[in-house]
This record gives sequence, structure tokens and C-alpha cells, in this order.
Amino acid sequence: MIGVTVSRRSGWRIFPLMQLSLWIAGARAVRWQSGSASVDLDAVDGVVIGGGDDIAPTLYGGELRLGVRLDPDRDSLEKSVIEGAFARSLPILGICRGSQMLNVVLGGDLHQDAYSVYDSRKFRTILPRKCVNVTPDSLLFRTTRQSQVYVNALHSQAVDRLGDRLRVAARDSGGMVQAIERTSDPFAMGVQWHPEHLFYRRAHRRIFAALTQAARARAAEVGQIAAAEEQALADTFL
Repeated sequence: MIGVTVSRRSGWRIFPLMQLSLWIAGARAVRWQSGSASVDLDAVDGVVIGGGDDIAPTLYGGELRLGVRLDPDRDSLEKSVIEGAFARSLPILGICRGSQMLNVVLGGDLHQDAYSVYDSRKFRTILPRKCVNVTPDSLLFRTTRQSQVYVNALHSQAVDRLGDRLRVAARDSGGMVQAIERTSDPFAMGVQWHPEHLFYRRAHRRIFAALTQAARARAAEVGQIAAAEEQALADTFL
């Protein structure tokens, strides 16, 4: 079971794509959004932090800018979910905004207008038109099995300074960070694009499959610990 955070505005159309991508990978999905009372990290085996509105720059020491659409309630929810997931060793996949939030929660910051910093061609499409270069020997490389991946792009912000125990897993031709991943357990990966829109491409399906595999391994480990504790308790009464 995977908990998926989505926007209150666009979750109705994004969650079914998440649900489909996770189902293909062998997992079930539960929808979480700000204002929901049903967020229960103890009931899931992994987490997806979805895309949507920009993150409030106050979370990483940036300055508020005019014309930026924010959702402070969602920021608070996802910060809590990521912190709780790490406390429970739950695997995490961050998508677009979710990748940025993963970086921010781990102490990193963002370029608010990344295209003013990098000489990267600006795309705004759900179609896989942008080519990103995957870092050799990265988890993302082992997952997609490709050194270059064609992705979609809907973002204006991007990762700047990396958070704790994170490394760059992909960049575009202009040098802009397109994927990050944690260098130690638990599994944590963030991609700047939207693989849920690209379920018809094998490389992007493999991203959800990697999350599902990590979630399954974590669930098995928890089950073994619970069984051992139960046996130890039973032995005390023999």
C-alpha cells in the first residue's frame, strides 16, 4: 500500500494516473491531500509526494515572489509525511514538486526561477520531449537502465543546494538538476518530471516498480520483526 499526496485542485485528475502506475507495478494507492483526516503512515508501506503548486520559499529561507501560487496547508502536510516516512524507514518517491519538497525537508533549497539560472530549453508539456542525462552508477540509472531518458516538463523551480545525504541523479543539457536520490537507506528518489503521465514507457514504469520493490522489502522486514517479537513474547510464558 502506497500513500500518495496530491493537490486539492488537481488531485482528482492526477491521482488516477498515480493509481494506475502503481497498480502496474503491483501496488495499491491511497490518496492524501491537505484537509484530509485519513493520513496514516502506519497503514502504508511507501509514499509518493506528488506534483502541483510551488513550495513556499519561507521553508528554505527564500523570498516570497508575486504571482506564485502556493498552498501552505499542503506544504505542512507533505513536510510531516516526509519526516514521518523517514522516521519509519518508508521508501519515498518525489515527483516534480515532490522532488523539490524532499530536498527542502532534508535541508536543501531551490531555484525559484530555474530557467533564469540555467541555459536550459524550456518545455511545458506532458509529452516526453525533453532529454535528460542520467548519472552513471546512480540508482536512477540502475532503475531506468538508460543513460538518457526523454521526459515531460511542467516546472519552473528546481533543486539548487542539495539536502542531507542527497546526490544528483540526472541533469538536463543546460545543467539543471532533473533527479535526486538519497545515498543511504531508506529508498528516497525525486524526479523533476511526471512519470505518471508516461506509464506507456518502460523506463518510467520502472520508477514506480523500484518504489514498489523497496516498499515490499520494507513490509517483509517489518513482518519478520513482528513475528520475532511475537515468538519472544510467547517464549516468556512457556
